[in-house]
Amino acid sequence: MLVSYNWLSEYVDISDISPQTLAEKITKAGIEVEHVHFMNKGVQGVVVGYIQECRPHPDANKLNLCDVDVGGDVVQIVCGAPNVAAGQKVAVAKPGAVLPGDMKIKKTKLRGETSNGMICSLQELGINEALVPKAFTDGIYVLEGEAKVGDDITSYLNLDDVVLELDILPNSAHAFNMIGTAYEVAAILDRDVRLPQPKVQVSSSQTADKVKVTVHADQHVPYYGARVVEQVQIKPSPQWLQNKLIASGIRPHNNIVDITNYVLLEYGQPLHAFDYDRLGSQEIVVRHAIENETMTTLDEQERLLQTNDLVVTNGESPVAIAGVMGGAGSEVTDMTRNILLESAVFDGASVRRTATRLQLRTDASQHYEKGLDRNRVVPAAERAVQLMHELANAEVLDGIVASGEAEVEPGIINMPWQKVNDVLGLDLSVDNIQSVLERLRFGIEIKGESMRVEVPVRRPDVSIPEDIVEEVGRIFGYDDVPATLPEGASTQGQLTFYQKGRRNIRRFMESAGLNQAITYSLTTAEKADQFVFFDDESSYPLHLSMPMSADRGVLRKSLIPNLLEVVQYHSNRQMDDVTLYEIGAVFLSPEQSLEHLPNEKEKLAGVLTGKDSQTSWQEKGQPVDFFTGKGILEGLFDILGVRDRVTFVQSTHKGMHPGRTADILFAGTPIGVIGQIHPTVEKELDIHETYVFELDIEKVLHQEAPALTYETLPRFPAINRDIALVVDEDVSAGRLEQVIWEHGSSLLKDVRLFDVYQGEHIEASKKSLAFSLKYYDPERTLTDDEVSQVHDRILEQLNETTGAVLRG
Repeated sequence: MLVSYNWLSEYVDISDISPQTLAEKITKAGIEVEHVHFMNKGVQGVVVGYIQECRPHPDANKLNLCDVDVGGDVVQIVCGAPNVAAGQKVAVAKPGAVLPGDMKIKKTKLRGETSNGMICSLQELGINEALVPKAFTDGIYVLEGEAKVGDDITSYLNLDDVVLELDILPNSAHAFNMIGTAYEVAAILDRDVRLPQPKVQVSSSQTADKVKVTVHADQHVPYYGARVVEQVQIKPSPQWLQNKLIASGIRPHNNIVDITNYVLLEYGQPLHAFDYDRLGSQEIVVRHAIENETMTTLDEQERLLQTNDLVVTNGESPVAIAGVMGGAGSEVTDMTRNILLESAVFDGASVRRTATRLQLRTDASQHYEKGLDRNRVVPAAERAVQLMHELANAEVLDGIVASGEAEVEPGIINMPWQKVNDVLGLDLSVDNIQSVLERLRFGIEIKGESMRVEVPVRRPDVSIPEDIVEEVGRIFGYDDVPATLPEGASTQGQLTFYQKGRRNIRRFMESAGLNQAITYSLTTAEKADQFVFFDDESSYPLHLSMPMSADRGVLRKSLIPNLLEVVQYHSNRQMDDVTLYEIGAVFLSPEQSLEHLPNEKEKLAGVLTGKDSQTSWQEKGQPVDFFTGKGILEGLFDILGVRDRVTFVQSTHKGMHPGRTADILFAGTPIGVIGQIHPTVEKELDIHETYVFELDIEKVLHQEAPALTYETLPRFPAINRDIALVVDEDVSAGRLEQVIWEHGSSLLKDVRLFDVYQGEHIEASKKSLAFSLKYYDPERTLTDDEVSQVHDRILEQLNETTGAVLRG
């Protein structure tokens, strides 16, 4: 919510507190002020001017020469705005003035004519174009006749204001309006609140003679009120009202629409103005929609309604979606003369369901969703018709035609006052507690050790004793609560075996040079089926019934597609070296039916592209490859204590490079895949050579790691033997290494592949793989005969199982 400092000062005296200080105090009291915006973007030297004469430029069709009174002096200014005319009061930047962006205005010549300054639009004064009234979006801004020529423009256009941007959460909905914010600030500063006191001048005509109200959904519409005003004059709002709307992030339209928006901002009560003559009847009926009933809303979109949607009708057809948006057929236009004003209370949950399904979140729907002050529904309507009388010369008919109760009783909470101290760890006296609650305008009555708190209707978030404790704590100031150590017996917290393993994974991945990524759990239907391996391929994609966007409408079945989006994002910004990992859930649905929740499975995924380290004068970074990722995973399995149970087997999968992909097996069961993205996919994504891995960490972390064993450092020399084996081209090094280990006995301590050769002296369909084998016994010195026996047995088994022969 955007809160104007100048507007807020009309309710609470804050003249001695700077906007920045006020923002800090509000934040400390529990409502975060996200930003402090200054309306003045650097404007200096801009004044109110009066155009005495406007004539065409002699040498330019689209330029005009204007004689402008800037406060005693009449100067010539060249202006190209299409709406400039004599008799207008405008914003004039005189020579020496400064506009946003540090733009300095100088005396200049345009097509041979002298221009002593510049006539400004609101955009040129730093106001967001989306907030400029539509009549002035393509030209200069014309000021009201009461603007005094020569005066500085900043105060007239509210450019001396500061706007606080409040983050309004459901538990702070009471501050989702200016009066609610004023109550909050008054409590924080311990000051009085000045509230508007609407006084309506009514005619002798009766509203009841003009309209009848019937509600057929009492459980969802506890109150519906209608007033009628006649003979309105539709015109632009006065400058003060436009200024407040612009500061609050709302574009001014006309006086009637602006009044309803103004009252919404001030009271937090949504109102809707219908063109009475276009309603089609003298009856308002509020009901649930008929299945597949349609209506066209103010945004000119046809809406398909369902039976759980609330609609306001003229007795036959809908004229508004209750609490969300009005209909185009009864919209207030420049031709409107009579208005029916709606001030109602609609069920927030019902409004939220409808607005979400239609993807039509409006200011009104958000207020209903967060909760209203029920007791303001009539005063808000009174305030609106008062302003219509003052600003639109409207004739206000006497009375309100309503259904339901306009007011409800305040809530009552009984509790021991000492509970405040027990929970907060303070030692406040009962007088201190009473003082804080009175600052919040809560009624309070103390009887011995108990207190009875009367909670205003504007505070629906306060309903239990713990809420009272929170209110006292935040107004007293959490920063003033002393820090103390807990007393008494306590239970030491600890991580589960699974949590420890997951934390170890994060630590290892970061130590290996990978940065953690957290991506959306939602993706597109197409991407949801990409890079899904093994049994997960048979799961069905789970579509959301109300996605936040078309790109985030399906629950993911793999982490890889979203990580590739991150690589693509970086690549588009010339950041080619990306090494990321993510631990997150995928969602696998064994059935296409939505009756059952999907199975959530936690996985680890990584993506590597570019170089493994930065190039410097000392060293040149090496491009990542398959073995970069494989080495990272082997290191991970080492620290998890399961390296000896994991194997890598060459494989092929859709979307993966057919020659650079392997399955990861844990105790013979597939748990993941590692490899390069298929070149065609890389080309589609416009990314460089990229390697990925994904594995089911649940299957690994749910296995108890074997107990650590320690061996003494060897005191006796080792014997190294190197062998070069010639094998068929399709025999993998991993297969050879497996045979070596299986038949190496306890004397074999290490096996390393150190050379791969194909070429001269080797048959075309063959390759040479060279291994280094290390033998030793920690308790004695080995003899050559002992090692040779084991070594020969290894060579014999290699020949029998793989056809390997020693290279000559």
